[in-house]
Amino acid sequence: MADLSQIRERIDAVDSQLLDLFSQRMALTDEVAAYKAGRGLPVLDRARERAKIAEVSEAAPEGVRDYAVVLFNLLMEVSRANQSAYVSGNADLVEAIERARRDTPDLFPRTAFVACQGVEGAYSQLAADKLFKHADLSFFSTFEGVFKAVDQGFCQYGVLPFENSTAGTVNQVYDLMGAYDFHIVRTVRLKVDHNLLAKPGCTLEAVTDIYSHQQAIDQCADFLASLEGVTVHMVENTAVAAKMVADGDNPGAAALGSRSAAEVYGLETVRRAVQDLGGNYTRFACISKNLEIYPGADRTSLSAVVANRPGSLYKVLARFYSLDINLVKLESRPLPDRDFDYLFYFDVDCPVAAPEFTRLVGSLDDVCEEFRYLGSYSEEV
Repeated sequence: MADLSQIRERIDAVDSQLLDLFSQRMALTDEVAAYKAGRGLPVLDRARERAKIAEVSEAAPEGVRDYAVVLFNLLMEVSRANQSAYVSGNADLVEAIERARRDTPDLFPRTAFVACQGVEGAYSQLAADKLFKHADLSFFSTFEGVFKAVDQGFCQYGVLPFENSTAGTVNQVYDLMGAYDFHIVRTVRLKVDHNLLAKPGCTLEAVTDIYSHQQAIDQCADFLASLEGVTVHMVENTAVAAKMVADGDNPGAAALGSRSAAEVYGLETVRRAVQDLGGNYTRFACISKNLEIYPGADRTSLSAVVANRPGSLYKVLARFYSLDINLVKLESRPLPDRDFDYLFYFDVDCPVAAPEFTRLVGSLDDVCEEFRYLGSYSEEV
């Protein structure tokens, strides 16, 4: 019996042949791409791919049949990604991204008209202050109000929370993303410390009612569970909760909110940092009606609807893998009035100037029923 080193030498010899054959195959896909580009044909040929996979499945030995199918599926994904450099199914989008890169100023604006949800002292306001040096803020009672303000040109930018490190996705914001035309131009991570705020003189034992946003309530679940005889009320915003407590006449009312909100509304901090986990961060997105791509953009958000059949999502994920692009977030949301159909949100980690990024956005529409580019940006921490 051959020893391990001899077996590995034989594997290396086979790998050398595989690499040579792979290079030949990729060169042939270049010829295919040139042919399709010259005749205006799409990259994806589903009938050809189905026939090829069936042929591989039939010809492969039973012991490696499943692996052979996976391998050839990946080969075809790589082939399509390579062809997309020649035959872009989304040439208009690629050109729009390049134009935005050329036309966007070198520096992110220091001041602007910005829409936020809530009232003064809200975490969205703190995020806006971190993004802009001198923002002129307009507050809206709902997340949809922020989207509308940007969509209708009332404000140039909007700041919205969309993900928390402990409570997860802000579902309302994700659901509204599909209803409005916008682009993400920057994101920021904000350390969130929830504090129990009440009128001066109120003690923890005297608290009977606590008000806050659902996300804050979720993030402080352990603390709230430790309290007896306290009723928890959900309101639209943590700062709104603080204002309600300050303006109300209930001496036992308290709010979960920021120390900034306590200062704004004259409240005292009964307990500091009552969230369940110390490393509690919320990501906020800065959105714009226009496509703006500032220098250093290395993260991109996309959304897609894929066919409701086996392997559909895999084909999308394989495209990222074949281009060696890191997928840092995948979120799914059910589509209203469409049974068992989902909208998938992707965040990818890839410089917008990288050639593989151009190949990705120029070719994703051939593996998706619907595809939308939400913007490329950098994230402040």
